Amino acid sequence: MFKRQFSWGAATLLSVVLAACSGGGGSPGEPGNAPRAEVLMVDGYTAPPTNTLEITGVRKRSASERPPAPTKVRLDAPSLPKNAQDSGIGPYQVGVARDVEATRTGTKMQQHFNWQPTAVGGKVAAISFTSTGAHGVRLGLLVRALPGSAQLRIYSQDKPGTVFEIAGQQVLQRIQANLDAGDTSDEARTWWSPEFGSGEVTLEIELPPGTPAASLDVAVPRLSHIFVPLELPTAPEEQLQAKIGESDACNLDATCYSQYANQRNAVARMIFTSGGSTFVCTGTLLNDATSSGTPYFLTANHCISSQSVASTMQTDWFYRSPSCDSRTLSGSTTRRTGGATLLYTASASDTTFMRLNDSAPSGAFFAGWDANAQSAGTSIVGLHHPSGDLLKASFGTINGQTSCTSTASGFSCSGTSGNFYRVTWSQGTTEGGSSGSAIFKNSTQVVGTLYGGSASCSALTSPDFYGRFDVAYNAGIKQWLASNTSTSTRQPVYRFYNAGTGAHFFTSSAAERDSVIQNLRSFAYEGVAFYAYPATESGQSPVYRFYNTASGAHFYTINDAERSYVQNNLRTYSYEGPIWSAQQAAASGSAPIYRFYRPANNTHFYTINQAERDFVIANNPGYIYEGPTYYAWTGQ
Repeated sequence: MFKRQFSWGAATLLSVVLAACSGGGGSPGEPGNAPRAEVLMVDGYTAPPTNTLEITGVRKRSASERPPAPTKVRLDAPSLPKNAQDSGIGPYQVGVARDVEATRTGTKMQQHFNWQPTAVGGKVAAISFTSTGAHGVRLGLLVRALPGSAQLRIYSQDKPGTVFEIAGQQVLQRIQANLDAGDTSDEARTWWSPEFGSGEVTLEIELPPGTPAASLDVAVPRLSHIFVPLELPTAPEEQLQAKIGESDACNLDATCYSQYANQRNAVARMIFTSGGSTFVCTGTLLNDATSSGTPYFLTANHCISSQSVASTMQTDWFYRSPSCDSRTLSGSTTRRTGGATLLYTASASDTTFMRLNDSAPSGAFFAGWDANAQSAGTSIVGLHHPSGDLLKASFGTINGQTSCTSTASGFSCSGTSGNFYRVTWSQGTTEGGSSGSAIFKNSTQVVGTLYGGSASCSALTSPDFYGRFDVAYNAGIKQWLASNTSTSTRQPVYRFYNAGTGAHFFTSSAAERDSVIQNLRSFAYEGVAFYAYPATESGQSPVYRFYNTASGAHFYTINDAERSYVQNNLRTYSYEGPIWSAQQAAASGSAPIYRFYRPANNTHFYTINQAERDFVIANNPGYIYEGPTYYAWTGQ
C-alpha cells in the first residue's frame, strides 16, 4: 500500500458519476463468454458444502517414512535495508532476496544431492537451507529439467512429520503459465516454495524409477529471507500477543461485527514473492453472474501485476480471531499455495483480477459487487490485513472521485473526477498490508480496491484512495464476472502416477480422485493435469477410457476408429466409456495433449506440458513419442 507519500490537490467535494472508462488491459487468461445482457450488480454467494477432499498439499509423514539425511547450506544473518518493512511505497515488504552461491547452478546443486534408493526403485535426496535470523524461508527453485512424476517435498527439520508435497508436473505447469504470458526470464522459470515460519527449510526431491539423477537440472540461486513473523509463535504467550497486535491500536477486530460474517469469509491475506523479496497484501474472492463458484480474486495492481508473481502467491483464509478481541488465531485458518492465473491488470485503476489455481476453501464467501459509479456520501466498510495482522474492519465514507498518478516518491491525487475514490475513516484505518483490500457499500458489495493514502491512527481524517471497481469492470473484468450464459465450464482432469506399473491414471471425477487418494496408496497424486469439458460441446469430441486388465493401466483416445479397433480386437481392454470432451484440432486457446507409447509394459503416457514432453524425449528412450493425440486446455 502506498502510505503517507502522496500529494492531494485542493478540490471541491462533488458527487460525480462517470461513464465507464476504457483503460489498461489484460490477459493472460481466456475470457468467458460475452454477456447477453448488461450485468452491473451481483449479490454474494456461499458455495454449498461438498464431500470432496480439500487438497492443500500438506500431509503428515507416516512413521514408516524415513526422510533422507540432508546436506546443509547455511547463510549468515543478512543486513536488512532500512525501513524495509514499510518503505511507504508499494506493497508491505516482509522478506528480502538472498543469493545462494552454493546452489546457484544445476551443476552446483547436483554436488549437494546425496542420492539414496527408494523402496519402489527410484532415488531421493534432500538439501537443508538455513538463513540465520529468518522467521521464514521461501526457496526459489530454478527449473531447467524436471520429470513430471518427481515428488518435491518441503519441510523443516524440527518438524519433519509435516510435509508440503507437490508433483513435478504441477511445478512445470506453473512455469509454463509464466512462459505463456511472455516472460522468458529466470524468474518465470522459478517455483517458490511455501513459507513455514522457520529459518530452516529442507527441499527433498524423489525421482521416479528409471530417471537418471544426472537428467535433473534444478538450482536454488536465491531464497527469500522472511524478517517478519508471518506464522504465530507457539510460546511464550507474550510473543503470541505481540504477533497478534502488530498493527496499530486503533484497528478494529473484524470478528466483533457479525453483520459482516459473510464478507469477512471472502477476504484473504496474500503472501507473494517478486525478485526474491516477499510481500503481504490483501485480496477478496468475488462472485460472478451465475454463482459458478469459480475462484475469482481481486487485489491491487501495485501488489501483483505479472503472471510470474501471481504464480508465487499463497493465501491465508479465515486469518482472524475466533471471538471478538480474543487476540488469538481462529482454528479455521487455512492456507492455499497454488498461486493464481492473471486475467486482468491495470495501473489506471490500480486493479488486478485473477483466478486462483486452487479451489476456494470450504466456507469461503464469494463477495457481491456493484459496477455502478458510487456517489459522494456513500458509507463503506473496509476489511483488510494491516501489517499482515488478523482481519480488521474500518468504517468510513466515499467523499468523491479523484485522479491519481505515480510519482518518484509515491503518488499524487488531484481533481474531482477520475478512476479513484477518496475515502475518509470514522473508525479504524489502513496500513501496509491492507493494499488491494476491498471496500464494501451497503455492507455487502465491493466497489473499490485500496491504492494508498495517508490515513493512520494518528491521522484519522487524512484520506485513503481506492481504485474504482466500475472502471476496472468496464475496462475488462466484466468478460469474466458478467457472463450469464448456461454453457458448461471446463473441469479439471486429475493425474496419478503408479510407480509399480510405471503408468499414469487420469480422471475428471473428484469422487474417483478422492477414492484413489484414500484407498490406493500405490498411486501418487500429481494434481490437475489439464482441463476439459464434462459434456460434448460444438466442435468437440468425447475422449474414451479403457482399462487394461493385463497391465493394470488405462488407455485414452479421442479417435472413434481407434476406440472401435480396441473394442473389437484387444480383449484385455475393458471399455469404460466417454469420460470428458476435448478437441481433435487446435482451437479456442487449446493446447496439444502429447502421447507416448512404452512397449516394455504396453502402456501409454500423456502430457499437456511441453517441458515434460521434452524431458521424456531426452531422457526416457523406452518411450516412443506419438505426437499430439488431441487438444485440451491448461486452465478453466
